[in-house]
Amino acid sequence: MTTEWIILIACFVILYGAFLIWYGGRGKPLSQTEVDTFLVEVCKRAGKEEKTETDTQLLQELCELAKNDDGREYYMVNLLKFRKKALYPEGSPFGDDPMAANNRYNLFIMPQLLKYGGHPVFASKVMGRFIHPENADDWDQVAMVRYRSRRDMLKMVAGAAGSGEGIHKWAALEKTQVFPVKTFMNLIFVRATVAVILFAILMLSYLIIS
Repeated sequence: MTTEWIILIACFVILYGAFLIWYGGRGKPLSQTEVDTFLVEVCKRAGKEEKTETDTQLLQELCELAKNDDGREYYMVNLLKFRKKALYPEGSPFGDDPMAANNRYNLFIMPQLLKYGGHPVFASKVMGRFIHPENADDWDQVAMVRYRSRRDMLKMVAGAAGSGEGIHKWAALEKTQVFPVKTFMNLIFVRATVAVILFAILMLSYLIIS
């Protein structure tokens, strides 16, 4: 085995190992103490001495999300209905395009997701109706996002609190529904795909230098 080949194998192991550490998905369950600490941090960063009804609801939903945590990766399903016109506070410098408002929020939240090992799995437009009970909600888009753990989700929320960027999301959305799911069948093999890509790049590098 040549020195070049040994170096390439070492590079593959180091790079893939670093990816697996970042991607995670097999942590320890949240403790109640951790949950309480995160909630205090959210309120502190948001600068809220007194909580509004909306704040209270959000904190309750975060508590619900943390229930029965197993420390493992999970997915959030997002159902989105956009306003006809973005609803910013009076005097806001932003326009009334709801999709532009949504894009501003996405530009902020995407680095936060990646920081904590999360990423979108897919995003799609609703193309019509099939089984649609009377009075059921209508949605414009459906998206699914992978989170490394509920702990990382709470870290992300705490880190984003007080940033003011959430204004874009609520300016864009007429309504939304978000709920966590855990897969029992998943054909999206992120870890294997990254391994194949890294191996292909290193093999190509070996062919070039040999």
